[in-house]
Amino acid sequence: MEDGERRLPAGLYLVATPIGNLEDITLRAISVLRMADGVACEDTRTGGNLLRHLGIRRPLLSYHEHNERQRAIQLADAVAAGQAIALVSDAGTPAISDPGFRAVRECRRRGLPVIPIPGPCALAAAISAAGLPSDAFLFLGFLPPRSAARRGILRRHGDFPHTLVIYESCHRVQKFLGEIAEELGPGRTVALARELTKLHETWSVGTAAAVAEILRAGVARGEFTVLIAPADFEL
Repeated sequence: MEDGERRLPAGLYLVATPIGNLEDITLRAISVLRMADGVACEDTRTGGNLLRHLGIRRPLLSYHEHNERQRAIQLADAVAAGQAIALVSDAGTPAISDPGFRAVRECRRRGLPVIPIPGPCALAAAISAAGLPSDAFLFLGFLPPRSAARRGILRRHGDFPHTLVIYESCHRVQKFLGEIAEELGPGRTVALARELTKLHETWSVGTAAAVAEILRAGVARGEFTVLIAPADFEL
């Protein structure tokens, strides 16, 4: 911190970062990253690249799923000592299907400030633009890798009266669309968002069978968000 530069109050700052397009970062996020005493990153290489892009130099600390329990205590200790710590994931909003929950819980347990710095989130982007019912929805995050477990979740939520939102990897998305068609019916309305906010963002909205066919004929690389409409919904 340069002499005379404004300081942040002590706290854990959950800073949302771009999910693709770097112009999506907010002015407030840039300000917090610039003034933080340190930045905890899911991957310090990814976090470091973002800070360099923004012309910011701050101390970096790794914080990911393999060291989250230990690091959560360290981050809370730093906040308790009067530091302002920014927490970022590789993309999007920390703790939303990304590391962050344990650090937040540790700070809450101690009565320490936790400050959200909202911004990009694939969940919000997808539900807002899919054209499926968005007044209420259920976010299921990443489903288990085993097909039997995914099918069980689909069956349990098949009659859920609101839209389901799921993150899926490029390695399983084609198979998952087939599972939706088999468990919920080929005519079930789904939306498939690929590479949100990025140069090659694509959308497919239609029946599960039709969207699966579109994906087979197209590109199955990148990050996917799958939305499943209620059973009685029609486009």
